[in-house]
Amino acid sequence: MKSALALALLLAAGTAAADIKVLVAVDPSDRESMAIGVLDIGASLTRAAGVPARMSKSQDLSDAMRSTRTGEFDVYIAPAHVAASALSHGYTLVGSTEPDDVYQLVAKTGTKATADLKGGRIYLTQQDSVGAYVARGMLNESGQSLKTFKEVLYRRTSGAGLFAIDTGMVDATVAKRVDVDQWVKSGTAKGAPLITSRAVPGGMTVVLKKDMPEAVRAKVEGWFLSPSGAMPGIGRVAYRPDVATYRYVAALGNWTPAQLPGAKVVTAEEVSTLARSGVAIVDVRTAKEFGEKRIAGAVSIPYGEKSVKDVAFDPKADEFALPDAMDRAKPVIFHCNGPECWKSYKAAQVALSRGFKTVYWFRGGMPEWERNGLALDTSKPSPDRIAAAAPAPTAVAATKR
Repeated sequence: MKSALALALLLAAGTAAADIKVLVAVDPSDRESMAIGVLDIGASLTRAAGVPARMSKSQDLSDAMRSTRTGEFDVYIAPAHVAASALSHGYTLVGSTEPDDVYQLVAKTGTKATADLKGGRIYLTQQDSVGAYVARGMLNESGQSLKTFKEVLYRRTSGAGLFAIDTGMVDATVAKRVDVDQWVKSGTAKGAPLITSRAVPGGMTVVLKKDMPEAVRAKVEGWFLSPSGAMPGIGRVAYRPDVATYRYVAALGNWTPAQLPGAKVVTAEEVSTLARSGVAIVDVRTAKEFGEKRIAGAVSIPYGEKSVKDVAFDPKADEFALPDAMDRAKPVIFHCNGPECWKSYKAAQVALSRGFKTVYWFRGGMPEWERNGLALDTSKPSPDRIAAAAPAPTAVAATKR
């Protein structure tokens, strides 16, 4: 109660200054996440920075990653894969609270290769967790994917996958090497590691937006790196991982494939050329993102993503309605928030399955478009550019840039 009151007074005193938006993104499978003292962190950070720290906490790691691509927060305190996404979109690294981890893909006794797991079951923590990201990456590196398995069991309890192998519930799991070592040493393990990952930043990582005012950024970074920067339920930033480890995590689990069979992958310049020739651009980001900024001439048809981020996704689990009026014989471009965003990949796949003859996938999406300095529309979108009211591609294509 005292910390909440102190924070409220500090916020009231600092209303004239720009605030700092902070997101604490936690993995629901982490039992310690319930003990994180967000109000205490906010009060201490407010005092150190001299401006109000507006604290948010979320267990929706998918949405946390989405927000890194649009720069919605100034500070992220988050698992490695969320931080990796932020570092690719205008943020800088402060450090992590724990040393690097190494993960292992573990399989039941007798398994010689990942191909032997075809038709089996695998246990993973929630699909946007670090463990699940590493699992997808190791499977991809071995020439397999989650579609290798008959069933993927996503659970919120970390570390239970090894027990599930022992009981015969599953055929494989992914766990930290330190846990696997202890399991094997017990002498009762009914499995063994097949693949070992490279180093992955451990604990929680802190990143800051690069365009924060320099004086404020220096104070914020200084607080995180000082003894007083110990965060209840999280700990101190005590390690400085190699940035390459974050690139490794990003490439492992959260990036879309480089190709999409049946569709042509295009660059920002190619999209610009195609648009000038009348090809429709379908923006499958959220309506909020579309309203804030978009490629000039694009139409909004948001992709409601609930399926796994995998080439073997089930489109029936998602919500995506292509208007019947859209001419399947006309070419169309799909895009969203870059290589980490699966929505445009899935939308393009759905379009191909529904008879569209020429599908372009702009994998680089808005980040690539902006890096190339191409035209953006930030005006209020007209109703005929949004979702269910979307016109046929012929009508969109006819609109001048």
